[in-house]
Amino acid sequence: MYTIYLVDDEKNLNDLLTFHLKNEGWNIRSFYSGMEALDHIQDEVDLWVLDIMMPQIDGYTLIKKVKEHHSDVPVIFISARDSDIDRVVGLEFGSEDYITKPFLPRELILRIKKILERANGNGKTSENKIIGSNCEILYDNRLVRKNGQSIELTSKEYDLVEVFTKNANKAFSREELLDLVWGRDYFGSDRVVDDLVRRVRKKLPEFELETVYGYGYRWCGYE
Repeated sequence: MYTIYLVDDEKNLNDLLTFHLKNEGWNIRSFYSGMEALDHIQDEVDLWVLDIMMPQIDGYTLIKKVKEHHSDVPVIFISARDSDIDRVVGLEFGSEDYITKPFLPRELILRIKKILERANGNGKTSENKIIGSNCEILYDNRLVRKNGQSIELTSKEYDLVEVFTKNANKAFSREELLDLVWGRDYFGSDRVVDDLVRRVRKKLPEFELETVYGYGYRWCGYE
């Protein structure tokens, strides 16, 4: 059984996530402040979920403490700030993922499963993929590089890129993309897909996403 530590000072969100994570059969210990978690930094844990913005001791401070004792333990940051620089800073501190609030519990569960599989050798090692002449997808690091420089993508922008680059030439409907990127529990307009595609096209003009009119989108990459 995997042991996961969750640290978030928003009690309602903390309790909700704890409930859903326990339903996956994981051993969950939740903390409502960084100060509480600080006393358990040396515990043997399979994965940490850390809120960034907390009083007294924030997520950045906690991850540094965690990594001092267990350098290989995976960490997922969650934050109300949808800032590219926050995600980059999180990766520089050693986090495996960054999720922006609000998000569905299912999205966090899927990301945790993916990281745990990779960390425990149960997942397949992903090869990098080249887009165009100067853009590279680094799947294991959830990064996109252009001319050797990292492109600052939000978590969902990256997820969209990964879905298409791992399924070249396949057309996806908007409904399918909602399930794959936002999760099956998402309720809302499928127009968020169009907005996400627009943002990815702007940041990655080399990533030539085609519009399949009346249906969705397709990436005609090379396999």
